[in-house]
Amino acid sequence: MGNSKFGRFILVGAVLGGIISLCDRSTRRHVKGKTGNMVYQAKYYSKNPDVLKEKLQQQKDKYMSIYEQLSGDAAYIKTQVQELKALTPQVKELVVDTKEAFVESKEEYKEIVNEQKVGAEAKKI
Repeated sequence: MGNSKFGRFILVGAVLGGIISLCDRSTRRHVKGKTGNMVYQAKYYSKNPDVLKEKLQQQKDKYMSIYEQLSGDAAYIKTQVQELKALTPQVKELVVDTKEAFVESKEEYKEIVNEQKVGAEAKKI
């Protein structure tokens, strides 16, 4: 593995790809602008570390608030799932009881209808 040229060839390919991409004028301008901006920011923050520290603190506070909100949402969802798990057997029992009540009512209605038919036929005779 020590004699592998794979890593070197990947590095050479990346460098060659970068050089070839810089043949395009708009790419050169874009890279030059980004590099100039980075150099300017590096100089500015090296002279003003307090500004960098404040900016990093603001980013940290922002991400912490997002994390806390997501944690709260996750805890709420977890609680709701647990409640749903607890309610599921009760709901199942309620549905079964309701079904049984409807089946019994259906049988009673059939008996009533049959009695009325028999009574109506008896009146005809």
